[in-house]
Amino acid sequence: MAENHYENPPLTISKIGIIGAGVSGIAAAKQLYHHNPVVFEASDSIGGVWRTCAYNSTKLQSARKDYEFSDFPWPNRDDPSFPTHVEVVDYLESYAKHFDVLKFVKFNSKVMELRFVGQQGTTQLGGNGGAYGSPLPGHPVWQIAVQTNGSQNLQWYAFEFVVVCIGKYGDIPKIPSFPHNKGPEIFQGEVLHSIDYCKLDKDAASQLLKGKKVAVIGYKKSAIDLAVECAEANQGPEGQPCTMVVRTLHWTVPHYSVWGLPFFLFYSTRASQLLHEKPNQSFLRTMLCYLLSPLRRGVSKFIESYLLWKLPLLKYSLKPDHPFEEDYASCQMAIMPENFFTEADKGNIVFKRSSNWWFWKEGIEFDDNTKMKADVVILATGYDGKKKLKTILPDPFRSLIEYHPSGIMPLYRGTIHPLIPNMAFVGYIESVANLHTSELRSMWLARYVDEKFKLPSAENMLEQIYKEMEVSRRITRFYKRHCISTFSINHGDEICEEMGWNSWRKRNWFAEAFSPYGSQDYRLKN
Repeated sequence: MAENHYENPPLTISKIGIIGAGVSGIAAAKQLYHHNPVVFEASDSIGGVWRTCAYNSTKLQSARKDYEFSDFPWPNRDDPSFPTHVEVVDYLESYAKHFDVLKFVKFNSKVMELRFVGQQGTTQLGGNGGAYGSPLPGHPVWQIAVQTNGSQNLQWYAFEFVVVCIGKYGDIPKIPSFPHNKGPEIFQGEVLHSIDYCKLDKDAASQLLKGKKVAVIGYKKSAIDLAVECAEANQGPEGQPCTMVVRTLHWTVPHYSVWGLPFFLFYSTRASQLLHEKPNQSFLRTMLCYLLSPLRRGVSKFIESYLLWKLPLLKYSLKPDHPFEEDYASCQMAIMPENFFTEADKGNIVFKRSSNWWFWKEGIEFDDNTKMKADVVILATGYDGKKKLKTILPDPFRSLIEYHPSGIMPLYRGTIHPLIPNMAFVGYIESVANLHTSELRSMWLARYVDEKFKLPSAENMLEQIYKEMEVSRRITRFYKRHCISTFSINHGDEICEEMGWNSWRKRNWFAEAFSPYGSQDYRLKN
């Protein structure tokens, strides 16, 4: 974290500051347009991880119509193919230009430090009820130090309200820990994280992988895509197989259809979400969930049966031990690239199950006392989003990022931390379509900032947050992710009610019960 050497640094004062110009930052800037927000973006363009952390083969995992802003449909929204990362960035840029949001963005402006200059008492439970007075109190509450174009000099800004949109992915890699003398330092080959790989152009990536013994650590979407690129670079007689080192298996799907039925029928309608527990449900609803639990488990088994028929999971010992619904409830379901198992059948992708591993000088050693030689090891082990926040937040707020024993940042409506005043976080809650999730919460945030409604007390907000976390803990072993996919419609209902909107957004009761909810349902309808 950068140190400020000025007692009273010169300030540029504005009402609202937004950190980050990815999907969430642009959504927040558009909804807060009337406040002329200042948006700080560390890179030279908008798009966030779609611009900076995408492989050459990266594609959206949703259809276009499931990943669009409510008031800006894709021009070719009925195209069934999944958009490439380049198309996603083009769509985001078109949206920003259409709504004239780019004028707010300061590019190449990296936030180095935040300083709280409000009243310290606002961080305590009780007191003023957790509403912190007005979200725009008329005087600065936060100061932000910004490094522009790599300059050593910091420019300071002051804001009444700050919206953090730097996300959980990118920037800071999560690196596994290793025993003494068994880390990357003893390996004679090359070790890199997927964040380093994303920065390579197509030729450099191919050169890194071609003819090399490559080990990819992980089995989530980034690891799967990386293994496919590795296999494609190693076609021909001189090619080497890519080894995926798999610790935890997760269910993957080939497309959004199960035995000929559209996938949304199982999880994305009001009728389907009746099967799943939600926060604040009544005793009768709890009893209904209990009585319908065999049907809920049956849906999961029905989907698993299709995946085991469609994909060679048993052949490669890739069948997870946990039910499909646990991956869906933790937002870990991934779309499998079409040619993944084709490459595995050709021997270009092989799998090694291991709960623990470490380096030796020529490759990787496993806990079953086997070894594999490797030239390149790529860690597709995720990112440390909490550390990214902690590098800029001051004490005591830094310690509140992991306030709950689960390690999840407690966010009311996925946006407001009850113990951090005059600040919002957009893009930190997950669902099936994160763009829609961020846009709806940005709409809610804009109305809160405009004082169209008041927040509950800090105690009541924390109680609501813990209810959501407890629901997640009961339905999936992967609960340490703030995912609302199995009760996303209920979450949207509560947000609408708080904004004074009608929570039922469809034209008729049949559509309300059996059609999926998406961004178009929330288009300026109240």
